[in-house]
Amino acid sequence: MGDFDQLLQPLTINKLTIRNRIVSTPHGEVYAEGGVPTERYRHYHAEKAKGGIGMTMCGGSSAVSRTSPTPYWWGAVDVSDDKVIPYFQQLADAVHDQGAAIMIQITHMGRRSNYDGGDWPHLMSPSGYREQIHKGMAKTIEPEEIKRIQQEFAQAARRVKEGGLDGAEVSAAHQHLIDQFWSPRTNQRTDEYGGSLENRMRFGLEVFQAIRDEVGPDFAIGMRMTGDEFHPDGLGQEELQQIAKRYADSGLIDFLDIIGSGADTATTQANCIPNMSYPPAPFLYLASGIKAEVDIPVLHAQNIKDPNSAGRAIGEGHIDMVGMTRAHIADPHFVNKIRDGDVDRIRQCVGANYCIDRQYDGKEVLCIQNAATGRERTMPQTVSKADTKRRVAIVGAGPGGLEAARVCAERGHAVTLFEASDQLGGQVNLAARAPGRDQIGGIVRWFSLELARLGVDQRLETYADAEALHALDPDIIMLAQGGRPFLDRQSGWHWEENLVVSTHDILSGAVAPGNNVLVFDVTGEHPGSTCADYLADQGSLVELATPDMAIGELLGGTTAPVIYERLYSKDVVLTPNVSLVDAYTEGEQVIAVLANEFTGTEEERAIDQIVVENGTRPNEALYYELKPESRNQGQTDQDALFAGKPQPHWEGDSFLLYRVGDCVSPGNIHAAIYDSLRLCKDF
Repeated sequence: MGDFDQLLQPLTINKLTIRNRIVSTPHGEVYAEGGVPTERYRHYHAEKAKGGIGMTMCGGSSAVSRTSPTPYWWGAVDVSDDKVIPYFQQLADAVHDQGAAIMIQITHMGRRSNYDGGDWPHLMSPSGYREQIHKGMAKTIEPEEIKRIQQEFAQAARRVKEGGLDGAEVSAAHQHLIDQFWSPRTNQRTDEYGGSLENRMRFGLEVFQAIRDEVGPDFAIGMRMTGDEFHPDGLGQEELQQIAKRYADSGLIDFLDIIGSGADTATTQANCIPNMSYPPAPFLYLASGIKAEVDIPVLHAQNIKDPNSAGRAIGEGHIDMVGMTRAHIADPHFVNKIRDGDVDRIRQCVGANYCIDRQYDGKEVLCIQNAATGRERTMPQTVSKADTKRRVAIVGAGPGGLEAARVCAERGHAVTLFEASDQLGGQVNLAARAPGRDQIGGIVRWFSLELARLGVDQRLETYADAEALHALDPDIIMLAQGGRPFLDRQSGWHWEENLVVSTHDILSGAVAPGNNVLVFDVTGEHPGSTCADYLADQGSLVELATPDMAIGELLGGTTAPVIYERLYSKDVVLTPNVSLVDAYTEGEQVIAVLANEFTGTEEERAIDQIVVENGTRPNEALYYELKPESRNQGQTDQDALFAGKPQPHWEGDSFLLYRVGDCVSPGNIHAAIYDSLRLCKDF
């Protein structure tokens, strides 16, 4: 264990002892079906337990009441009905069988939701104010409703206990109903639940008293809260320390889970799940300050992704438990690798926030670099050996090719990986050149270490043509050559040939940044916005234009605010709702013609460089050359692929040919990795 001894020490919470200090905190998995945690949900949490975690906490924002309609919007767990109890029992058994503890977060979100779904309830908040993020209108909660909701909390806790879970965390963070009562931003009441801080704490204290009256003194109950709302008219660090001490001293709660930041604006919500642009553990000081005031265990989870940071947080006494949620989404066997001295084998979270940004869109949580997470029923976290050793040739060392090489080598096959450039990584290396995005290169670092460990024959700066592949006499050829920038003319585009360059050209350094640059972003994802950020960092005057309704429409809830802040701070001009319809030279300048998407009104820009982001087109020449010789004609059995089952044997004496990732059609990093995992796991 060495440097991580204190991380791996047990801890007692009330009557519950967890085997180490590492926890996966509550989050919205979006795996529940009909408001209950079914098989997929169980496998996801049981895998973390199998990987050695002390405690996994499930069900972020699990609703205690039908007036808090999160199950409808987020695929969350519904704790407002006894129907959930047998599903809890199955979940608890699955996790306990692997030696870990399990809790769930329960809450009422008050105004922090939308009314137009589920039972279409009238949303409630202490003073009837609307929240900017969710935009749901709310009524002022009445005394009768206060009493009813407090009892709904108590009954939800009873269901958790009867379901065999080890405890419940009550959310008073992210501006859910309890901390809506605390905060002067949301509570302007004049009755006994408003005014003084003691009055504003009353609702939450009565919630915990109702819970204790129902579940008794020996069941573990905790509270999540923020250490600073980061609003000038909200709760600051000193007041929140007072709140933490008051609740801890009440004897009603057994632990505190501290986060930094409120979450009722785009900027503060991004703070709650810091992406790769933030420093490690940016809000640990808030948890440390509260720990100094209370006598119960303190948990903290925000951007602690590596074992060294976790070890320091515990070893220096800042906290008692360290939350490593995204770290376990990236690698659910994180703790076992620490225990076994395999720290370099941890697939470390890079903070891309693909997981949480999907959840904010109501999509299932998935990891950008680990395609097995959330798919444990059909995709292996640990790849097994094949019965027969094969020769596998892989062309292209982007994320799809790297995963194909890793999985095939884990299967015991002889793997040769060709890459035309002088380094592994493909387009990931371009992404890592953008400001605040360097950590994404950690994906390539992990693959590099794994391929070296597995003995993969890596042939960099080697162009793989048909002759080179035939010389290996392979059983299987995998093509993962990616794509080339899609700058071909399309309907409505009339610019002169070679007048535009791609984001690839700029980020790779193949083309120097201009002084006055128009970036035209068609895809609405990371490349256009981050290339504009890169250009501004290089001193260019930049305008970022898109035909979409907003800049970076597909960036996600924790990513877009960070990029917007960067672009605005560098005076990048943001121009949505326009298309680049024409471009031509006029003397030393380039004239770009932008047309409004709705009116057709045209405007001209006199600049010296146009950068276009329009995705990629597949590199497929080698595929079509090899296809007639292959015994499967390059085809993938889609039914088997989608079901996670092995591909057919495909009769014949020649090689099998498959292609994955962008050399089939453009996708993202996760898509390329998933393509390879679900194909190669059965080779």
